[in-house]
Amino acid sequence: MDVERGQYANSTYEDEHNDAGAEHEALLPTFSPNNNNNNNNNDKAAIDPTPSKRFLTLTQPKFTILHLLVAFTVGISGCVLAQYVLCGPSCFGMKESTSTSGTDAFALANPDAGSTQIHAFPPPSPTNAFPSLFPSNVGYAGGTPTGAEPALIATAPQYPIHTGAAQLVKPETLGDKGDDKKKEKGDSWDLFKHWGNLAPWYSNERGTFGLDSGPGTPDTCRVTGLHFLHRHGARYPTAWASFGGPADFAGRLHKVADDWTAKGNLAFMNDWTYKLGEELLTPFGRQQLYDLGISMRLKYGFLLKNFTETNTIPVFRTESQDRMLHSALNFAIGFFGYPFEGQYQQSITIEADGFNNTLAPYDTCHNARHRPISDRGKWYVEQWANIYLNDTRERLQSQLEGYDLSVEDVYTMQQMCAYETVAIGYSKFCELFTQSEWEGFDYSLDLYFWYNSAFGSPVARVQGAGWVQEFIARLEHKPIAPHEHRFSTNSTLDDSEITFPLNQSLYVDATHEVVVLNILTALNLSSLAANGPLPYDHIPENQSFKVSQLAPFATNIQFQILECSSPSISGEQVRIIVNDAPVPLTGIRGCPSQADGLCPVDTFVKTQKEILEKTSWEWDCFGDYENVVGVGDEWETVTGDAPRPESNSRI
Repeated sequence: MDVERGQYANSTYEDEHNDAGAEHEALLPTFSPNNNNNNNNNDKAAIDPTPSKRFLTLTQPKFTILHLLVAFTVGISGCVLAQYVLCGPSCFGMKESTSTSGTDAFALANPDAGSTQIHAFPPPSPTNAFPSLFPSNVGYAGGTPTGAEPALIATAPQYPIHTGAAQLVKPETLGDKGDDKKKEKGDSWDLFKHWGNLAPWYSNERGTFGLDSGPGTPDTCRVTGLHFLHRHGARYPTAWASFGGPADFAGRLHKVADDWTAKGNLAFMNDWTYKLGEELLTPFGRQQLYDLGISMRLKYGFLLKNFTETNTIPVFRTESQDRMLHSALNFAIGFFGYPFEGQYQQSITIEADGFNNTLAPYDTCHNARHRPISDRGKWYVEQWANIYLNDTRERLQSQLEGYDLSVEDVYTMQQMCAYETVAIGYSKFCELFTQSEWEGFDYSLDLYFWYNSAFGSPVARVQGAGWVQEFIARLEHKPIAPHEHRFSTNSTLDDSEITFPLNQSLYVDATHEVVVLNILTALNLSSLAANGPLPYDHIPENQSFKVSQLAPFATNIQFQILECSSPSISGEQVRIIVNDAPVPLTGIRGCPSQADGLCPVDTFVKTQKEILEKTSWEWDCFGDYENVVGVGDEWETVTGDAPRPESNSRI
């Protein structure tokens, strides 16, 4: 299972195959005119047709055609037999097949199968690079008067729907079983929506989280502020995975490439090579954030007028990992345009051991990195994978000889489909699985993140608490008091209104999907946990928690701040919209069951402070409750809280 933290060395693979060969010829004696005198005499005797000559015995023996054919046949047969004894049928580029079809034969895998391909660009020292001859600004810009800022969120009759990934290619068919399920469900079934956290973000349908409302501004309200939280874009796999892991699978295949062959739907693997890097944004991932920046400018550009009026520029936040920084910068290019210098300031917090960081809280929370506590989801994924992929493994194994597939290998093939698609645009691995198997894969990621990062994790709430604390400070326009820095907040940055401003109308923070789920849990959005705990032996109906809806690549949450003036709703309100679908706030004490998901800001802040008071960083992050939590489903939580110190049994 691919997670976004952990620094394990990645395996490398080198080609160790060198072609070698030699030709051998058996020649009969011939005459050479360049020999010395003695040899000349011998050669003359050897070719003299007179029987009385001295070297008559060197004349060519008389072999019939039959002799030659027998010798040739015996020689070939001996070579074939010797090769078969030494290395079996693999020497002949063909392996025995259990298939009854004479045309469905195995082809020998290329020795490079599974090896890693790297295309480094740009070259380190290009010979034709002369930057001084190619300035980015030569003047003569023409007219540059600007216009009014867009305010689509308030002015458009409809809200624009984001459909996902027009640039990526989906397979025409899925699995060996055809499209029976697709016919039952209709053509609306979308493979890209069944990849959990590896899915491209898309607009959730109206009512996804139980509210018959859209993201547009409710009647009698106007948007006065936006707190925008988003994940980075599509990336290569991370360095470490607790279950699965594409790079490891490719390495295992390449190591024994001389021993296996594939046919049928797997025939492409005979020449398949691993083309993925590690953790960096893919081209599609860059585009996701660029497009997201444009989208937000069209919806909320009018909020920039507040900065003009106060003679300030926005401060956006991200952290130091490469994909995080470049996600933020691509968002900025989309939002502000190029060049963006002078239009905003980018705060880059450090993601590393020992640095407090609400966008990467696990670096200072011990139990968030202690696998018996933090990686509980692996057990659930293993149990579920053995159920939904059992028949799949047998089907694929029948098309692969010389390599024994495990369930984890088959699961990794599903991961490979998603990663290759968002990296290189298409993947043959996607064709191998049926719709039911893709729904099983999607649910496996629900299990993983429910138990590792969300409502089923004992360290979910405490990790999200620091960002919630900062959110409250921004809503109240008050700095966090020195004695209140008790979660993952960074007092060095947060105590300065330069690096942590409190009066902006627009805030943008970039983080990881695990942190997004931590924050949703810490906010106590309990409607998302309505059907938890999640079972590992079947997919429950009407799921309230789906990672593909909550934390896909480039997932985004709009925390709208509104002023409303209707008789029933007045004053400052807050609203939470996840990938374009509003979420009920009824899990927050005092927030009403309101059609558009609105809650008074003062009520929201008061309850969030109460929740934070009950959350213990010291216990949840450093307490010894591993034996209470244990492995498996004997202990459960649906609030993201650790078992309290007084708990002496697994309940």
